[in-house]
Amino acid sequence: MPNTATRIDTRPDIPAFCAGIQHFGAAWPDFDRLAAAPAVAEGRGAIENPAAPEAVFQTLLLADALRYLTLQVTGAKGSGHPGGFASSAEAHAALTMLGHTNILTEVGHHAPGFYSAMFIDGSLEEMGIRSVTDMRERFRERHGLLGHLSGAIPGILAPAGPLGQGQHFAMAAALLHPGTLFPVTIGDGGMGEPYVLNAMLHFHTAYPQVTNFLPVLVWNGYSQEHHSMCSTWDNARMVDYWRGHGFADVVLVDAKDFDDSGQDGAFVDSTYFSHEARLAFTAAVLEGMDRAARAALGGRLTAFVIKQMKGTGVHTVGAKSHNLYPKDTLDQPHIIEGLTRRALNSEAWTIVRENARRAGGGPSARTVVTERELPLAPLGALPMQDFPVGDKQVPATAFGALAAAVGQADARFVVSNADGNEASAMKNINDALKIRHPTTDPLYNQTPNGQVYEPLNEDACAGLAAGLALMGGRSLWLSYESFAINGWPIVQTVTQAMAELRRRTPAFVCMFTAGALEQGRNGWTHQRPEIENYFAAQMRNGNVYPLFPCDANTIQAAYEWALGEHNKGIAIIASKSPLPVYLTLDQAREAVRHGAAKLYESAGGDKCVTFAVTGDMVLLPVFAAKDRLEAEGYRVRIVSVANPRRLYRPTDVEWQASAEPDNAFMDDDHFNALFDADLLVAVSGGASGPLEPVMLRTRAQRRELFAWKRGETTASPDELFAFNGMTAEDIAARVRGLV
Repeated sequence: MPNTATRIDTRPDIPAFCAGIQHFGAAWPDFDRLAAAPAVAEGRGAIENPAAPEAVFQTLLLADALRYLTLQVTGAKGSGHPGGFASSAEAHAALTMLGHTNILTEVGHHAPGFYSAMFIDGSLEEMGIRSVTDMRERFRERHGLLGHLSGAIPGILAPAGPLGQGQHFAMAAALLHPGTLFPVTIGDGGMGEPYVLNAMLHFHTAYPQVTNFLPVLVWNGYSQEHHSMCSTWDNARMVDYWRGHGFADVVLVDAKDFDDSGQDGAFVDSTYFSHEARLAFTAAVLEGMDRAARAALGGRLTAFVIKQMKGTGVHTVGAKSHNLYPKDTLDQPHIIEGLTRRALNSEAWTIVRENARRAGGGPSARTVVTERELPLAPLGALPMQDFPVGDKQVPATAFGALAAAVGQADARFVVSNADGNEASAMKNINDALKIRHPTTDPLYNQTPNGQVYEPLNEDACAGLAAGLALMGGRSLWLSYESFAINGWPIVQTVTQAMAELRRRTPAFVCMFTAGALEQGRNGWTHQRPEIENYFAAQMRNGNVYPLFPCDANTIQAAYEWALGEHNKGIAIIASKSPLPVYLTLDQAREAVRHGAAKLYESAGGDKCVTFAVTGDMVLLPVFAAKDRLEAEGYRVRIVSVANPRRLYRPTDVEWQASAEPDNAFMDDDHFNALFDADLLVAVSGGASGPLEPVMLRTRAQRRELFAWKRGETTASPDELFAFNGMTAEDIAARVRGLV
């Protein structure tokens, strides 16, 4: 309904939190009767009757309040994204009024709307935002309201940036918190990616009893800059699409069914309806959302779809409403017109705030599940094995024994793996924890209640494991190093979020079998250790730690350390072949804690050559090169770089800005004792990036680097080393040429 009777209200009785609102409007018809008191009664947490006229009226008030703030706060900076959230406003308002305030989103562009919701319920007061003026000033500013959602904002459950991630957070939260509903809004622009519903289908197959997450599709016909790919579908096809992915109930409310303004096309702007038609549409959303929520909490996988034009109720519609540009400021006629159409009377703002403060039991900053730490099951003593130095042991198998023990101690612990634990020499995990599968089969370690989650999709594997860690639970993602890149983007999102969180959460841990050297016959498709450069670049963030254990003892020490850490992202890279043990368990613990450890040093020799090595299998040609060089009179030292983040200088890393700041860096004396030499040779079986801190700090005047170049089909690791110029003779020859 166009609100034509708008005016700027400067009366002294305007509530303090409304300071900064530029436009107020006249009261809606029946305001005195239908907004005489908040529809959410004190102490109730939700409206009692979704069909009550007062509940419907006040839900629509909240929807328009959200629209108004979304446009004004983005207009204040001529920047941000108002259009997508505006088309979801009735759905968001309905969830709030029904008391379901643990709301997540897959759409980072909905950030200003979510911040508006947190402002209205008072959550932003915890960061000093008490008025609309404060909100305007701190939108899209450092230490303020980020342009895309961050879990650092009070009341916001999870980050939202890249599309296709929010459903993982909702499913993880639902798994950890039975009985609580976790709605997650999904845009139809992002839904065009098949993995969104794919991930939910696999999750439902594995966890059929976990239905307490509710996808809310915001079907508005547009993506960022064009029509969405599903904008040509009719309603029946959309419902069939969700049902085809396992959803038992699909509640779809189409604004077109209530249009009395004669708009063309399948997608309409409900704010141009008559007041009565707007209320009827809101009533349908409120009743439908209540039905969907009850079904989801009652054991039926359910989706809710709200269908109306992108940009409903703001400055323009369609993809053009997606983003504001520097010219779209609050003094521009099209922005003023959008604001004045949605302007509310000051009494309405008071009612809206009181409802939001009461809904869900209080402001989100105090009530949503992520505002407190999740209690964790005690692990007790881990079954650490101190393998004798000189033995040959499989690092991955030693790791698997510890992961199995963690799962046996913590029933909520989930291991995810797309390519099979057995193929990575970690069958012991499957033996102990079982693969979660609807078909019981002892031969394949399958049971419906297993703790090993195996979708053949690294995004789904990484997504659930990362979501569980972010939400406060223990998890473990296992993959081939080769395939991990397909799931790493959500890990990047989560580890950045962990650096900003206002609470402690277990470190996110993953282990990648470094298949590049072990998968020769599979060819280059299984040889992609370049991902190690991705980890290396993230080390400078301050809370990301790639670990390179050199043997079966060190990988145990690495996982033991990781289990005791918080708000970190930890990637462990190791082999699945029997390899020599170089360090005792105590020495391994020191290597992980301090960053590196000496594996070998010659008793004599003239010129000193120090090898700084990340990895385990790559030590084989290094030790073979050592034999050649010692025979020629060189003194050789071999150092395992186990935790390269510890080897940076403090000024290289943004550790101060992390939620759990970690300023443990190896001092110069210890670093120089390990790495001083006439020639430093850095060697990696993968990418070179993790060795950057060594190359930065070494005092050696001469230095050299051996690292992975590319994959090829080979019959053995030795042949693959030769292809990459990393044999013992290659290394020894390079040393001779430099010293």
